[in-house]
Amino acid sequence: MTPKRSTAKRTPSKRVPSAKGKGRVGRAGRSSAAEKAVASRKARHAEASVRKADRPGGRGRSAPARPRGPRRQAGPKGLGGEQVEGRQAVRELLLAGTRRVREVWVAADQDDARVLDDIAELALSVGVPVRDVTRAKLASTARTEAPQGVLAMAAALPEADLDDLLANASGGVPPFLLLLDGVTDPGNLGALLRSAECAGVTGVVLPRHRAVHVTPTVTKAAAGSIEYLPIALVAGLPTAIRHLQESGVWVVGLDAAGTTSLFDLDLADRPVALVLGAEGSGLSRLVRDRCDSVVHLPLGGRIGSLNVAAAGAVACFDVARGRARR
Repeated sequence: MTPKRSTAKRTPSKRVPSAKGKGRVGRAGRSSAAEKAVASRKARHAEASVRKADRPGGRGRSAPARPRGPRRQAGPKGLGGEQVEGRQAVRELLLAGTRRVREVWVAADQDDARVLDDIAELALSVGVPVRDVTRAKLASTARTEAPQGVLAMAAALPEADLDDLLANASGGVPPFLLLLDGVTDPGNLGALLRSAECAGVTGVVLPRHRAVHVTPTVTKAAAGSIEYLPIALVAGLPTAIRHLQESGVWVVGLDAAGTTSLFDLDLADRPVALVLGAEGSGLSRLVRDRCDSVVHLPLGGRIGSLNVAAAGAVACFDVARGRARR
């Protein structure tokens, strides 16, 4: 026979709190406490997100997403030029229209804000967003000591090909190229690019390694010239020099040890490439040996040399003077 089940009701056991009132709580109590903790964390996170969105460069609805600045690489990779600082440099960046500009930052509390207002209006007229930030915010993002109250985030400079520099200079104007052999000071490179563009240089060649490329300091010192000068990166200058010579370009190296004066050369009617050496060491041995001519600048004072930026400016304009007379 099957035994009958008891019909007596079981009384559920109850957890008795300790005398201090701080003993265990039931499962429902634990769930409620956990939910309160999660809700509290979510509230704090939401509040922090709102505060972050209200900051300059935040991602709130009232402000566009702040573009990330260029990442610092362990070595030279590409030309660079993503962050442009200085009034003249930013103005020329906007006027040239050769690459996309993501955003312009303007210091709202700058003393002489009239020029900055003009730059902001120019940016807006070409469809570039303008962000007003504090002077401290701009200074913390800038990579130069004096950004002059403005900086821009842009696409990287396009890298030209060496053959492009030869082709683009055709059409009645012989190529006038500037080759830089291991220049590592960004201030000197920026000044060289500015002088080169003003003198009519049609293209610049930089070694891919062991040389400075286009940093924010370079963009500021170049004062907008990088927007108009095609720049090529090559694995090695000796190989590039040989290719230029095979294309009919006369390669002239500028070095204090040169036996001929630059002023005695007639470079008016031929394609020419002017090669400048690094600060202090000058041209490397292999580059010097590959040049068609190695010349010097005659100096009349007691100081025995010029820095590479000053020497390059003199040399570029002497070549330009001869070409203007042809």
